[in-house]
Amino acid sequence: MATQYSVTLAKIIREFSLKTVYVPDDPANIKISSNSINRPGLFINGFYEYFDSERIQILGKMENAFLLDLPKEVLRERMDKLCAYHVPMVIVTRGLEVLPELQEAAEKYHVPLLTTEETTTNLTVSMISFLNVELAPRITRHGVLVEVYGEGIMITGDSGVGKSECAMELVKRGHRLIADDAVEIRKVSNKRLVGTSPDNIRHFMELRGVGIINARRLFGMGSVKTNEKIDMLVHLEQWNPEKVYDRMGMENEYTEMLGIRIPALTIPVKPGRNLAIIIEVAAMNNRQKKMGYNAAKELLQKLGMPVDMIGNDEEMEDNDWDF
Repeated sequence: MATQYSVTLAKIIREFSLKTVYVPDDPANIKISSNSINRPGLFINGFYEYFDSERIQILGKMENAFLLDLPKEVLRERMDKLCAYHVPMVIVTRGLEVLPELQEAAEKYHVPLLTTEETTTNLTVSMISFLNVELAPRITRHGVLVEVYGEGIMITGDSGVGKSECAMELVKRGHRLIADDAVEIRKVSNKRLVGTSPDNIRHFMELRGVGIINARRLFGMGSVKTNEKIDMLVHLEQWNPEKVYDRMGMENEYTEMLGIRIPALTIPVKPGRNLAIIIEVAAMNNRQKKMGYNAAKELLQKLGMPVDMIGNDEEMEDNDWDF
């Protein structure tokens, strides 16, 4: 069974500068576990079928105008019924005055009631985005996450292969560190993974022979970032002379995390290879491929060779290149 995550009402209040009208308990103790939001226009009009009581309810200018046109006894009945479902919370937008009937029902059924000066549309869009991240399915993987030329690159490999040293060189070259050693990966949509660092080790790095360092304090605020999308995975491994490594890059290899495929590369490590520069080039090349350009295919076309003849590196070695 999938783990269900939650976010505290206190964090939501801080994030969106919400004003409290009524909260039945300490906001830090109230958990919100749904990333869905609803404007209950049909509900307050008397249509109760298919109403999802797990969603946050937002009342905007339109809903407020409709409610003000209702007879007092109908208004009270609709607000009572809305809160009787024990919805996670009700938010009144645009700084509108909270109707006494709504506040009475919220207090009766212990439903958090808040207001904001923000418009309904802006609040809805921002809150859905925020909740998608906070409540996203997640895993933690051993590795390093860096931003290189705007691309989120996750570096994996066995302990001692040089992941942190490579990340340090990238930071010195002007790129940014997101996480070292442990990367918390969240699935924020069906096509997007976002990586971040656990709070207790954020900005810290371990360099064998040196010890623990704080990248933010050593290199400044511009050298770190709290989160970044994951565009590519780079796996570092010790050079194996018996293994055939990709020399052409005709097609992307992929790895799957949380049901999403992302491009992946395996880079062999041996003395004399500048891994930081290789990863920089890999990041820029990955961006080019996303834009539809593949340098290997262009080279083959310029040489008058059919692209589909390339099966593996052994075939390329046997081929007679005539430059």
